[in-house]
Amino acid sequence: MDNKALLGQEWQTLQNNHEQHERNALLIKLSSVALSLAGLASGLAPAWIGLAVLLLWGLEGIFKTYQARLSERLLQVESLLREEQPSQPAMQLNADWLAKRPGGARLIVEYALSACRPTVTFPYLPILLAGGLAKLLGWL
Repeated sequence: MDNKALLGQEWQTLQNNHEQHERNALLIKLSSVALSLAGLASGLAPAWIGLAVLLLWGLEGIFKTYQARLSERLLQVESLLREEQPSQPAMQLNADWLAKRPGGARLIVEYALSACRPTVTFPYLPILLAGGLAKLLGWL
């Protein structure tokens, strides 16, 4: 098997694993919502709910760390693939993403805007609102 084919296989494997870590992160977020709501509904002390959310947040951080390591290798493989066939580089998703990524303050603004998207605020804002509402109504 030639080098390009081997790199292509590695890229596909790494990319699939990268996406699996993203799905795992989503499942962790959904678990956080479910456990928080179940804890609120059952009258569990807010400290225990908070501890569970913090543990799940830490777990997501672990998966995101694995994902970042995969990203580093993906970028290396994409660079090697680009060298193999510079006129028609294939499998350049991560390299293109990195090239378009802003730096400094623009990156912080981009993160803040992303954090305000409904798909990101969903697991965290409802937990905070539910906890605040429960406290306001005297349920906690």
